[in-house]
Parts: sequence; structure tokens; C-alpha cells
Amino acid sequence: MKLDRQIIEQIYKHALEEYPFECCGIITGSSDKQTIHVCRNIQNSLHGEDPTRYARDARTAYMIDRSEFDRIVSASKEKGEEVLAFYHSHPEHEAYFSEEDHAAQTVFGEPEFPRALHVVVSVMNRTIRGMKCFKWDGSVKAFRAADC
Repeated sequence: MKLDRQIIEQIYKHALEEYPFECCGIITGSSDKQTIHVCRNIQNSLHGEDPTRYARDARTAYMIDRSEFDRIVSASKEKGEEVLAFYHSHPEHEAYFSEEDHAAQTVFGEPEFPRALHVVVSVMNRTIRGMKCFKWDGSVKAFRAADC
């Protein structure tokens, strides 16, 4: 699957708007139509409420509220669409799939959406520095670089 250019531009816009915090979102659709769902990163709220449990703030972590996530996924299923991709930004860091990203996307060693693309955007000094995509490889139980 290739991301539409307008979707990539919207991801970049979201990453710049949220800087210096991580942005996050979901892309749903089908082979001929993609829809971006800009999500709110609730990591700062979680960190503020329980800094011991949520040691990282939104400069280095993201979390989509589960009710928002479930609403997006449910609405896409009702339309006969699927979750195509997840995205987030790395402010002041390169675009890579971190250990934290891997842990957040896998439950009991497997991702909830194994066919979904994972998009990471690097934003440094308020400038988009790059984007990389990753896809689950079940044969090695890891996310590997992929075309986007």
C-alpha cells in the first residue's frame, strides 16, 4: 500500500502543528480511498496524572485515547474500510521505530492490526526532516522498514 500524497502532506501539517510534542493519528480506507484521522495525544495528561506510571511526556511519547481509537476503528468497519496505517512524529529525533513503538503496537507479541503500516515522521527545529514506514513481519515477529 502506498500513502496518497495528500495524506502525507496532512501528516506533515499535523506534526508541525503539534511540535514540540508528538502527533498521532490513524489512516483508514480502502485501496482507492484513504482518510486521515488526526488524534489527540493524551500523553501529557497521563504524565500529569501519574508521572510514575507514565514517566514520559508528549515530547517523547504518544497515546491515543482508547475511546477515540475504538470510535475510529468501529466507524471504518461500518463503512467496509480497514485500518491502513498509524502515524506519529518524533520531535528532535530521527524517524525510526523505537522499542517503545514496538511495545505500544504489540499485545502478547503480536500487533492488533498486523497489516497496517506504521509511519514515523522526524521533525527537527520545526522542520520536517523525513518520514519512514514500517510493517509487521510475522516470520521474525518484528517491524521492518517498508515503502510508503
